[in-house]
Amino acid sequence: MKQTYTITAFSENHIGLLNRITIIFTRRRVNIETLTVSPSAIKGIHKFTISVNETREMVEKVVKQIEKTVDVIKAFYHTDDEIIFQEIALYKVPTKVLLASNSIEKIVRKSGGRIVEVTPEYAVIEKMGTSEETQELFDHLNALGILQFTRSGRIAVTRLNEELLHNFLQERNIKW
Repeated sequence: MKQTYTITAFSENHIGLLNRITIIFTRRRVNIETLTVSPSAIKGIHKFTISVNETREMVEKVVKQIEKTVDVIKAFYHTDDEIIFQEIALYKVPTKVLLASNSIEKIVRKSGGRIVEVTPEYAVIEKMGTSEETQELFDHLNALGILQFTRSGRIAVTRLNEELLHNFLQERNIKW
């Protein structure tokens, strides 16, 4: 049965690694829902956070294939209940719509968003949450007029008390 999995892969930051990782998904015909790459808590190590809607068996195969990639140190996969995850979204709306009534401000406050910038031409609203929550605010604001919209990929940390990568590195006496 398909469900959402979050795959995290840790590596040094090498040119072309993102391409090699995404090719693994392409070859297995697995669609990437979101992809975020950033430095990790360990200096010199980057974290790839990839969300997919797939079967457990396919995710296990993909993770094993990712780990075979030369520059990847370790990869893990988790279900949504095993992690804490968020996305960030930015919405740009015309200032005249914002000032016409207090409906946008009410919608933004109710959703837990915030207004981050207001100019004579536009206002920018920020919302952190799940993709469903950021999409819900988009739907409300779109009815009033949106100039631009963008949403980040998923970022996530595990709910486990143990730090998976740190433990993996310690078990192998690898120092970073």
